[in-house]
Amino acid sequence: MLTPGLTHTSTLTVTTAHTAVALGSGDLSVLATPAMLALMENAAMLAVAPELPHDSTTVGGHISSSHLKPSPIGSTVEATATLTEVKGRKLTFSLSARQTSNPDGTPCDQLIGEGSHLRFVVNREAFIP
Repeated sequence: MLTPGLTHTSTLTVTTAHTAVALGSGDLSVLATPAMLALMENAAMLAVAPELPHDSTTVGGHISSSHLKPSPIGSTVEATATLTEVKGRKLTFSLSARQTSNPDGTPCDQLIGEGSHLRFVVNREAFIP
């Protein structure tokens, strides 16, 4: 059952494939905003996935987030999504992303982004034309 409070944290170790240079969103070799947003969306999707019927999934409808600090290659980033509201098929999540380790493996705890995300529950077969 989809109820507010469902949460999930997704983790990523930043590689060259996740950088602004690689994704074309900038010219620095740090975690790209699109990669951080994808990690946030992944956390939201996985927060509710176990509660959905087997023939359903969720799709993103809107995301709004800050990106506050750079995360270099080799650092570890975690994104947490928490379901805050359910209105029929419409799901609202609060999001946060944190850098949890530096490239040398030393722990850290830096907020790097926060925002909100809207997803919709859809039937897998009916969604794809």
